[in-house]
Amino acid sequence: MSAVGPVRQPIDVASLEKYLISHVPRCFRAPITLKQFGYGQSNPTYLVLNGDGRKYVMRKKPPGSLLSKTAHAVEREYRVLHSLQDTPVPTPRVHVLCEDSSVIGTPFYIMEFVKGRIFENYAIPDVSASDRKLIWKSAIQTLALLHSITPNNVNLQNYGAPSNFYRRQISTWTKIHASQSAAIDIESKKPIGDLPHFHEMLKYFGENLPEDRNTIVHGDFKIDNLIYHPTEPRVIGIVDWELSTLGHPLSDLANLLTPFSYINPEVTVPSEFSAHKYNNDLKTLPGVPTPAELLGWYQDIAGWNPAPDMNFAFAFTLMRGSAIFHGIAARYAMRVASSAQAYENGEKRWGYSELAWEYTKKYEEEIESRKKIEPKL
Repeated sequence: MSAVGPVRQPIDVASLEKYLISHVPRCFRAPITLKQFGYGQSNPTYLVLNGDGRKYVMRKKPPGSLLSKTAHAVEREYRVLHSLQDTPVPTPRVHVLCEDSSVIGTPFYIMEFVKGRIFENYAIPDVSASDRKLIWKSAIQTLALLHSITPNNVNLQNYGAPSNFYRRQISTWTKIHASQSAAIDIESKKPIGDLPHFHEMLKYFGENLPEDRNTIVHGDFKIDNLIYHPTEPRVIGIVDWELSTLGHPLSDLANLLTPFSYINPEVTVPSEFSAHKYNNDLKTLPGVPTPAELLGWYQDIAGWNPAPDMNFAFAFTLMRGSAIFHGIAARYAMRVASSAQAYENGEKRWGYSELAWEYTKKYEEEIESRKKIEPKL
């Protein structure tokens, strides 16, 4: 897993130790010590070192007042992990949820420490070609297993809205984009303005939605949110469930397969994507499966074919990415962005928007082609 270091914000370890020994005596022994993982910027993540040598992981809300009541919802993370732990979906086992902020300042939960590998580079260098293919195969099969779980069977039927995921997303991002576009730059005194093609894309999406489906979705399913066995090419844990909900499975599929949208020879890909090291690796390393292979492995388990709608899914996911970078640009314009790289990250909105437009046009071409064929059948 990711490197650990000193705790970056003070935590009352004595209070945490008292709580854990009292509430989960089967697991915890004094003395308890903490280290903090390098990842987990949204919900701080800690390695809990138990007095008997065992390791656990703690996820907590960040300190201070939060901008959103729904963000940083560790309670939701705990709920979905608890609901899935006796299913075929590989998830870390959770031990306790503490909603009492008086213990360490914020709600938190404790889960098992899963010892394994996390691959930051989605091209997965430094393994054999055969393992590279199997690592990707395990990722897509794991996602299909998640999407195959019936929410009612694991008491998650109320974990999100029961339908119309993409229609609700269109409404949400339309409002967010309008607010961000109106942000006034402190120096130029002008609004940052709209994303290229944004309104055209949203209008087209609304008129050409794929068949509605509703499953448990992770919300940020990608290679570096998966823990792999230390030596075998298989997923043993899915982490970072903060954005999980009920939604359209295409959203998770597009998130996992977005790297392949950066190297598609059938669309005009902005140079900033094609020149990226990870994308060059994805194009050149042996053993990388094709999108068709990946979607076939998914269909074998999930029981439906997502291929006809993948260009819609890529277009929407890239549009959403452009809107996220648009928000960073808006915060930079008002000089309230916290990151030192805010300007550079805000500039990424242009490439993402252009690539989203390319996939929107590609999806439109496919739909028109189908219309010509269907009457003849």
